[in-house]
Amino acid sequence: MQHVNSWRDVAAATGAADRAAAEEGVRRAYRAAGLAEPGRIVWAQSPRAAVGIVEKLADAGRSVREEVRTRPWAEERRRMYDELGPAGWSALWSATGAQLWETTAALAERIRSGVVADLAPRPEDESAVRLVLLDAVLGQHDAAWLAAFDGHGDRLTGLAEVARNAGWWWPYENAVVISERPRVLHRDEAGRLDHGEGPALAYGDGFALYAWRGMPVPAAFLEELASLTPHRIREEENAELRRVMLEYYGYDRYLTESGARPVHRDETGILWRIALDGDEDVVMVEVVNSTPEPDGTHRTYWLRVPPATRTAKEGVAWTFGLEGAAYAPVRQT
Repeated sequence: MQHVNSWRDVAAATGAADRAAAEEGVRRAYRAAGLAEPGRIVWAQSPRAAVGIVEKLADAGRSVREEVRTRPWAEERRRMYDELGPAGWSALWSATGAQLWETTAALAERIRSGVVADLAPRPEDESAVRLVLLDAVLGQHDAAWLAAFDGHGDRLTGLAEVARNAGWWWPYENAVVISERPRVLHRDEAGRLDHGEGPALAYGDGFALYAWRGMPVPAAFLEELASLTPHRIREEENAELRRVMLEYYGYDRYLTESGARPVHRDETGILWRIALDGDEDVVMVEVVNSTPEPDGTHRTYWLRVPPATRTAKEGVAWTFGLEGAAYAPVRQT
């Protein structure tokens, strides 16, 4: 569906919010919920800054998230479920919201974790920050479920308008706090936060998240990736960070420069093993593509296989979902 792609773009949007459009969406959402429009709308540069503003708001009144977001969503879902039936609703969700859910939900959770880490360095402070985060409407990161309802009535028009034009927002009786969208967003092909040369997600006030293939990493860690050596990789005590180092450095390069030796070779390729302290071995099969490149050379590939692999043939077979004894290609490509 075309509108699913438009909501995918909303979830990944960066740059300055359209404040006028977002504020009109807020007022429309309040009216749809039967509430008086908020007297104040305050803007923040990031969800982290928004939490700090919310904590200091005077006379904001109680949270109205239930009326503005939770109840309309539940009522619209019930209406459409009754109208389409179980199979129809399931098909609609599969074709719309389910296409966006995993990546947007994971991104929202990473932002929450980042806000908590920044604002609650002590464990005893976390609960207060998490309570404020529970009051948030996720704006652009509500794209998954808004995609499912797009074109099926105007009850959620205000919420959708805010989502298209701004980030997270906090609705209270007398005041609303709205966050700007991020200025920077880098993700890998699977939709995970991923960047090796700076923050994977960054807001205008400096709130940022650093990640490699979805795994959170310290900012200082990324700074040293360009100067890695095999010795530095072996020295790293954190097994997860060491795996990131190996991915960035390149398994083939590490094998070559660390003086590793093959543990087995046969007609399918060469099996290499990297022993790592405190972590499972990294086992790779080196294979050569029998089909030549346009320049006549034959490209070499490195396939990571399970640590228990004992022969090259067994490793290659595993990549095809086969046992080693069952792997007997008629023609190599």
